[in-house]
Amino acid sequence: MLSETTIAQLAAELHESERTRVQVEHFSKRFPEMTIEDGYAVSRAWVAHKIAEGRTVKGHKIGLTSRAMQLSSQISEPDYGTLLDDMFFEQGGDIPFTRFIAPRIEVELAFVLGKPLKGPGVTIFDVLAATDYVVPAIEIIDARIEQFDRHTKAPRKVFDTIADNAANAGIVLGGRPVKPDAVDLRWVGALLYKNGVIEETGVAAGVLNHPATGVAWLANKLAPWDEHLAAGEVVLAGSFTRPTTAQPGDTFHADYGPLGAISFRLA
Repeated sequence: MLSETTIAQLAAELHESERTRVQVEHFSKRFPEMTIEDGYAVSRAWVAHKIAEGRTVKGHKIGLTSRAMQLSSQISEPDYGTLLDDMFFEQGGDIPFTRFIAPRIEVELAFVLGKPLKGPGVTIFDVLAATDYVVPAIEIIDARIEQFDRHTKAPRKVFDTIADNAANAGIVLGGRPVKPDAVDLRWVGALLYKNGVIEETGVAAGVLNHPATGVAWLANKLAPWDEHLAAGEVVLAGSFTRPTTAQPGDTFHADYGPLGAISFRLA
């Protein structure tokens, strides 16, 4: 396990990286003994730093929900991060590219909770009963820790991604909110257009067979920390498309069929 001093140091590096838009080298290369628990400790220290500066927690994100992504990251379960108030952007307008370093776009569903969820033992049925509504969402992921090592070109490890708040940087909600029993959430599909061209397609069943599965997993994962998912929080259930790279001036449009669409431009 990393020392508290090292954890605080790495959290400060992430904070500075986000501010300056200069990526840092892999933590896992500098500290080969780093564990998944260390990654979460760094992420929590970074979030605590942001809260001390006046940010507020608005929810959580779940990542690495597809089997392919778990295998590539050499992990057998998803990961998670924290959504803060300044990560939410309005759909239909311009989002400043200068907020990010190397942004990529993912298509997801967001669960907005009407009741708290506290593990252990939370099931997808508990999630559906506690959900006020489900709404289309786009997550803007980013990398304060470089994705590929600048010297060896080796990909970063899951410890790095977890420390980096599970790569979260922004969220856009839109489309048509629906009650969780109004549609078969497994078969909600989406087309992601970049500059008018379809880049990715997917269905929500690609997220652990049902998008509510990840929300239940997260509620149970937080239990040992004596934490829970609170009423009113937004929970990003996980992407059902591959990440799509973004450059300044790119326009994105995600069409969720009956659930509407989300559009924005990175200006």
